[in-house]
Amino acid sequence: MTSSKRAADTGMRRGLTSYGDAEFSLFLRKAFIKGAGLSDSALDRPVVGIADTGSGFNPCHGNMPQLIGAVERGVLLAGGLPVRFATISLHESFAHPTSMYLRNLMSMDTEEMLRAQPMDSAVLIGGCDKTVPAQLMGAASAGLPAVQLVTGSMLTGSHRGETVGACTDCRRWWAKFRAGDVGEAEIDEVNDRLVPSVGTCSVMGTASTMACIAEALGIAVPGSASPPAVTADRLRIAEETGRVAVELAKSGLRIGQVLDARAFENAMRVLLAIGGSTNAIVHLTAIAGRLGFEVDLDALDRMGRETPVLLDLKPTGAHYMEDFHAAGGMRTLLRELKPLMHLDAMTVTGRTLGEELERAPPPFAQSVVRPLDRPVYPQGGIAVLRGNLAPGGAIIKQSAADPRLMEHEGRAVVFENAADLAGRIDDDDLDVNASDILVLKNIGPKGAPGMPEAGYLPIPRKLARAGVKDMVRISDGRMSGTAFGTVVLHVTPEAAAGGPLAYVRTGDRIRLSVGKRELSLLVSEEALAQRANAAAASPPAPERGYARLFQMAVTQADQGVDFDFLRAAQLRGKVPAK
Repeated sequence: MTSSKRAADTGMRRGLTSYGDAEFSLFLRKAFIKGAGLSDSALDRPVVGIADTGSGFNPCHGNMPQLIGAVERGVLLAGGLPVRFATISLHESFAHPTSMYLRNLMSMDTEEMLRAQPMDSAVLIGGCDKTVPAQLMGAASAGLPAVQLVTGSMLTGSHRGETVGACTDCRRWWAKFRAGDVGEAEIDEVNDRLVPSVGTCSVMGTASTMACIAEALGIAVPGSASPPAVTADRLRIAEETGRVAVELAKSGLRIGQVLDARAFENAMRVLLAIGGSTNAIVHLTAIAGRLGFEVDLDALDRMGRETPVLLDLKPTGAHYMEDFHAAGGMRTLLRELKPLMHLDAMTVTGRTLGEELERAPPPFAQSVVRPLDRPVYPQGGIAVLRGNLAPGGAIIKQSAADPRLMEHEGRAVVFENAADLAGRIDDDDLDVNASDILVLKNIGPKGAPGMPEAGYLPIPRKLARAGVKDMVRISDGRMSGTAFGTVVLHVTPEAAAGGPLAYVRTGDRIRLSVGKRELSLLVSEEALAQRANAAAASPPAPERGYARLFQMAVTQADQGVDFDFLRAAQLRGKVPAK
């Protein structure tokens, strides 16, 4: 009954529970799983684990049952045994204080479930912003053969004849409401139209960015980034993902053999060309760190100077993810980027990126992906800033910023934390004008904690009502990939860690020069030292639990906001290469 022709460390024999008798462990395992009606023949197949991140609190994953069914079909057709297992699920709007605070916990959950349970390969189904990074971080550390499947974007809606979609239009309409341009009745009406189906945001926010990056990394099947969540194309991709997972189980192609330096450089190139979310830099840094790679922000910035934005999608452009899919999706974009890509990079199909592009359907006329000689924006969407205010670097999404503000010097108006911002930003007596620079401290990894997407500071209400649409805003936090504006993020070191940001005062002068990649506080080093000596930074100090672990172990933005003990023990190199 316990005999098997398969290798001792595969399928149901993998990772046997420790009872001191391996054959008894297998005997007991098979007895219990046979209670689910499985036969010896089924149990002798390659086992494909399917990470189920469905949750009633996660509408971005609302198509999870259908996707799992399609993956299972693909696994069975290819001769494997699909086994679903649950992990933590995170949604941006349903996680307090922020989903980023829980990303590392989800990655640990994913890693340990991949290690603990008997599977030969895994399908990781994620979608909402932090789920895909968490799954790839965990899988990279576990080292199993794995393939990523994203849930897909939601459909767009319509408000009084105008196409709308989450969440760039969420922010645009809320800004109108704050400015008094629309009333409560209309904003309630818009609220009913922004999210017409399940799925992730329909613009190039973090979820769509990570979907494109997963395909660029070669860890998702070709053509998988763009099909909307509720389409037949998405289900066919899910079935194909199941088939590929069985092939991975048979070939033993591990995630570390796919996610090499070439893969990460391809992903960074795509991030820049799609005008993708700034959050993706943090996530890519964390994923790379699990495999021993360090992201060189200065080299990334140099790559950005030669990589234009080609994808005409909101918030940088005009279209939505369903338009990108109709235009051919990632295959269309990758064809345009071929001269800049590592075409010899391996993918989960066992073929190289170049080979997959040769197998792709032929190109056709479309207007969503621009050619290299007619870009949406002449450089990559993201620029890296340095200076005495950000010794470890800062980020700006230059493709979504106001060109008039990208070379700017102004007076700082400082908010000490998110509560201070909430209490004063709409005060009509706030001393602020449109040329000032809004500075928000203590929303970094340690300070918030969790580095929330609070870096997209609202325009003070009195200025918004006067018609001001954008201002320079600086913080040690993040902003949603769906947001837009002249917003400087990820200032490192953060204020709570004693970075220079902690000692900025209202009235100080700050200079931003995106062209020179400069972010400077125009205060002498002596004055800053005096301020630091007078009031040392003090991050929160929780007494117990996950909050304490987070404070003890979380790294800064330039190391991916991962836990230090989860990063690879040895450095393999830097990406991108200089």
